[in-house]
Amino acid sequence: MVLKLYGWFSSTPALAAAMLLHEKNVPFEWVEVDLTKSEQNLPEFLAKTPFHEVPLIEDGEFILSESRAIARYLDEKYPNQGTQFYPADVQRRAVVDQITWNDTFHFGQFGTRVVLEILNRKYFGMPTDTKAAEEAKKALFINLDIYETILSKQKYIAGNELTIADIIHIPVAARLVQEVGLNIGEGRPNVYRWVSEIIARESWAKAKEIFFAHPSH
Repeated sequence: MVLKLYGWFSSTPALAAAMLLHEKNVPFEWVEVDLTKSEQNLPEFLAKTPFHEVPLIEDGEFILSESRAIARYLDEKYPNQGTQFYPADVQRRAVVDQITWNDTFHFGQFGTRVVLEILNRKYFGMPTDTKAAEEAKKALFINLDIYETILSKQKYIAGNELTIADIIHIPVAARLVQEVGLNIGEGRPNVYRWVSEIIARESWAKAKEIFFAHPSH
């Protein structure tokens, strides 16, 4: 039975989960959950998870949400397949976890806020809160300056090998660059190098097909 990935086409965490599955070479079926119609609150969806959120994977009878939890599950289920998201060394794994938590509370939070205000609100027929978008940009740029320092010393955000810490950033970073038109690499050559390299990965190109296949495009 093929794994199912439930998500909304414009959800950056759902697109991250799709990218993760492509990195692991795991076939999957995309199941659209239209957040503009509150389909995440329907009884049939809540029968799978009480958390009202996407992404969610259904692997046979096993159900799991949260893109970071999905990444760890895939890495351990398919240890010799595709990209390894987590290093074996305990200290290197701790650094990966440190960066992914930073994404949750800093880069991801502020970057997603910009995407929400400038892009996603239009799908809900809501006006952009310009002040909120500008405040989020300022906070995002502070975090990116920290990333520039880190990336000046190593190839990837958690070391010299690609990990979940890199992949989890890309849907937000790509949308900021390619759709919002935000120059997050201005004055940050290493951030520019890092984002450009990962955006060019085949897994992201495949994940983007979900976005562009949506009838709104």
